Amino acid sequence: MTQNLLEVRNLTAGFETENGFVKATDRVSLSLAQGQTLCIVGESGSGKSVTSLAIMRLIDYAGGFIESGEVLFKGENIAGKKQQDMMRIRGSKMAMIFQDPMSALNPVFKVGEQIAESLRTHKKLGEKQAWAKAVDMLRLVGIPSPEMRAHQYPHEMSGGMCQRVVIAMALACDPELIIADEPTTALDVTVQAQILDLLAKLKRELKTSILLITHDMGVAAEIADRIAVMYAGAIVEEGTVDQVFHNPSHPYTVGLLRSIPGLDGERGGELYTIKGTIPSINDLPTGCRFNPRCPHVMDRCLREEPPLMPGKNGQRAACWLEELPKEGA
Repeated sequence: MTQNLLEVRNLTAGFETENGFVKATDRVSLSLAQGQTLCIVGESGSGKSVTSLAIMRLIDYAGGFIESGEVLFKGENIAGKKQQDMMRIRGSKMAMIFQDPMSALNPVFKVGEQIAESLRTHKKLGEKQAWAKAVDMLRLVGIPSPEMRAHQYPHEMSGGMCQRVVIAMALACDPELIIADEPTTALDVTVQAQILDLLAKLKRELKTSILLITHDMGVAAEIADRIAVMYAGAIVEEGTVDQVFHNPSHPYTVGLLRSIPGLDGERGGELYTIKGTIPSINDLPTGCRFNPRCPHVMDRCLREEPPLMPGKNGQRAACWLEELPKEGA
């Protein structure tokens, strides 16, 4: 049996406030195999970004911490590692592409210097070697005239170009895992398609595993091998793209898919919306956390929280509608 590159087990993470610990993720479990793309999808406030920050252990710098659970990278639990040790892993073994490229890049350094810095730090390359490799990375991500662009500052480049630079930085040290947090949100649809094509190409050619965070089900359909649907800090459905898109099991997943404009081929109709809003994870309803918004709520949903369990379509879903009959029933 092939070992997963990344295994997240019962991860609970959050932030310490004056009112006590505030959970942002609740017993999240995920797995990602070598060369696969896993998309975590869900509305804003569902805990997607905090999950990615916790995996990278960057949540520590945002005033948060991992309360419980494990993050296994190549079989090693990094949830309790010191930040000094994580600095040797981040950038070289795993890297992150942030949502806003302009805030991820330093405005006072040329883009080539920013890529070369990680190469000097992690690969121990000399200045000339690191600069040459930085130019090669800009060429790899499809930036024209990379020798000239390497000498430019972020403000001299478009948003799409800056996002390519951020991807080049993430790939520079040949990481085995890339976590991309909403990498196309601030881009127009043409550039968004180019970035998704680039990520798919890099995955094929470099065998890099990708954990993609997005609220856009269309983006997930474009690039993912597997999808994990997140709601109020927890995974509520997980399966292959075909399973989740063609036979969704959880009512929340069904709602997300129905909310995609034009999915049914009709134009000019009323856009479907899921009623209500995501509850605070510290003020969840009793029973299923989706029950106030669910069109299929039953008495049991109001009393008991369903675990993530095998569903009839092959994926896993946290919904009592998917409970399998007991043997002999």
